Amino acid sequence: MNILNQKLAENLFKLRMVEDQISKKYSEQEIRCPVHLSIGQEAIAVGICQNLSLKDQVYSTHRCHSHYLAKGGNLKSMICEIYGKQSGCCGGRGGSMHLMDVSVGMMLSLPIVASVIPIAVGAAMSHKMKKKKDIVVVFFGDAAVEEGVFHESANFASLHDLPILFVCENNRYSCFTEINKRQPSEDLIRLAKCHEIESLKMNGNNVIEVLNQSKQIIDKVKKFSKPFFLQLDTYRFVEHCGPNNDDYLKYRDDKEVTEWIKNDPIEIFLNYLEKKNQYNEKKIEEIKRKINIEINEAFKFAQKDKFPKPSSLKKYVYAE
Repeated sequence: MNILNQKLAENLFKLRMVEDQISKKYSEQEIRCPVHLSIGQEAIAVGICQNLSLKDQVYSTHRCHSHYLAKGGNLKSMICEIYGKQSGCCGGRGGSMHLMDVSVGMMLSLPIVASVIPIAVGAAMSHKMKKKKDIVVVFFGDAAVEEGVFHESANFASLHDLPILFVCENNRYSCFTEINKRQPSEDLIRLAKCHEIESLKMNGNNVIEVLNQSKQIIDKVKKFSKPFFLQLDTYRFVEHCGPNNDDYLKYRDDKEVTEWIKNDPIEIFLNYLEKKNQYNEKKIEEIKRKINIEINEAFKFAQKDKFPKPSSLKKYVYAE
């Protein structure tokens, strides 16, 4: 296994294993914070963030665990935040949907649909004004393109030639409403074309394809300082919010779920390694062992950490 593929394996397994542990603790009611898991969607974050430098900035949504970890966010700070503890990345005030680690360029995540997009565009405008060569990447779901602020932001980014990559993670559902009931076409790049933004639609579950394609796109955005819209089709394996299965609600077809689960990003990557004669079961197990140690240490740290003092509640609240 070469160095790049080992890094991809480490990141993919880390994302999946962290969220599996979050699921367990949530089910045991040890974690009370709502969690929107990225299980099934890991290839997008890993493939794109592998091509980013520390100075490149990432902005994310309520489903932000994968982006935070793939960008290099501190695991202990993340778990503490989910536990509501004082060592959390937001001091235990924000929870699962407000993750940030500015030291690695993970700038912020926001739960309100599409609300992070104009902030990311503003950051890209700042980059251009300061003549920085870094890129801004903003992740959002398919439902975000249905908000007016997306179009205002896309129009502004196009008009001013801003260095921003719009990444639409199309998991086909806005909570419980499938995309075909909300859109006349699942081809969302047509909306970017309205604003004369170059775009591409592709499979988001193949980390190698995402890695290779996004590298070309990121290099292009940095070189020409023009926005790009990337639609990556994917699927979440668990319920909208929480670690369980909510398919008893019948908003997703059983056949559809089965077909997408067959396209597990991790299995696709392992199959790729086998075809390249780079699959090493011993190496994979060693990677998992090291990750498991890191995860256990993070959870033990969070469990022992203190809750923030009530007196600090208004510390970061702005007032005139």
